[in-house]
Amino acid sequence: MFLGEYHHSLDEKGRITIPAKYREMLGENFVITRGIEHCIYVYPLTTFEKITSKLETLPFTKSDARRFTRFFLSGASNCSFDKQGRIMIAAPLLSYSELKKDCVIVGSGDRLEIWDQEKWEEFMDVATNEMSDIAEGLFDNGNA
Repeated sequence: MFLGEYHHSLDEKGRITIPAKYREMLGENFVITRGIEHCIYVYPLTTFEKITSKLETLPFTKSDARRFTRFFLSGASNCSFDKQGRIMIAAPLLSYSELKKDCVIVGSGDRLEIWDQEKWEEFMDVATNEMSDIAEGLFDNGNA
């Protein structure tokens, strides 16, 4: 399970260092793609394959299924680490996520999320204020 929050810088070539403990969990080959909320998702290959299997079961006749599948998969690419433990983030993903120099790498259960630091701080400001209500709605019915 990916946990924690780490602050790293994006270099001028669009590369970012992934913390060593996350590198071990991701393995040699993994997938990066567009995340929801303008961040980047980083998945171990096996997890990404499970997600794509679920996407394949969605009815192609439903426009929402087509749109989400298109959004999610069109931004996806196979990735690996360079010798310094960095990954290269392609220009379309940099543009989508609006990553600048300062970034936050967040462990989010089955994936990593890479956020622009400003966007992460904005998200946390809003989320912190709403967290009590969100938790109540999620766990109120004995779902904890």
